[in-house]
Amino acid sequence: MCRHIAYLGPPVCLGRLLSEPEHSLVRQSYAPRRQRYGTINADGFGVGWYAQADPVPARYRRSGPVWGDLTFADLARVVRSAAVLAAVRDATLAGADGEAAASPFASGPWLFSHNGAIRDWPDAVGPLAAELPPHELLQLSARTDSALIWALVLRRLREGDDLGEALAGPVRELATASPGSRLNLLLTDGAVIAATAWGDSLWYLSDPESGRTVVASEPYDDDDRWTEVADRTLLTATRTRVDLTPLKESLS
Repeated sequence: MCRHIAYLGPPVCLGRLLSEPEHSLVRQSYAPRRQRYGTINADGFGVGWYAQADPVPARYRRSGPVWGDLTFADLARVVRSAAVLAAVRDATLAGADGEAAASPFASGPWLFSHNGAIRDWPDAVGPLAAELPPHELLQLSARTDSALIWALVLRRLREGDDLGEALAGPVRELATASPGSRLNLLLTDGAVIAATAWGDSLWYLSDPESGRTVVASEPYDDDDRWTEVADRTLLTATRTRVDLTPLKESLS
């Protein structure tokens, strides 16, 4: 369910990254090649990007399919950024919350996306949700599993966890509370990307010479430098470096 992508590197037009490649995110919305669950991602989309010298990203999100949004096509033609996170959505529950449920979720400098589903949602994760302060539950932007996961991640970020720790902890907790959940998470602050492979595909392309790193649910072209990430792995990356850590092991 869902496809997502994050980019760090030289400034690039959104279209060069999201719509022009042969197997771009836009194409993945209706013809994904490696999606393990679901066949079409037409329940909303979103893109977040960082402007130069501004740590707070801008977002554009809609509840319909990306291929039918002419405004997005126009934005993608002219907007340039050195850090991007975008996603297309296949909803766990049809019609849930519309645009508010579309990734990326955002707060401060962070952008977040979830590819997957919590099994037996919402009953299985009631105890985890109950650990959140009431005001944080009331601030959930949507009544979806992805929005709850984002709240769990955001709490850790605000407590000082780095991006990798902020993803790894909730993934372990959710996997324990609801075995069989699919928890591919993607997070960036514009300088670092963190991602988890847990139940669906994840790939990265690293080009240290040009200072470019792309992390995505699946490759957007046939470049032989794309590398698949093993299941149950935490990825952290900068523009020049990618680190992989098995999620079964301690991060300390």
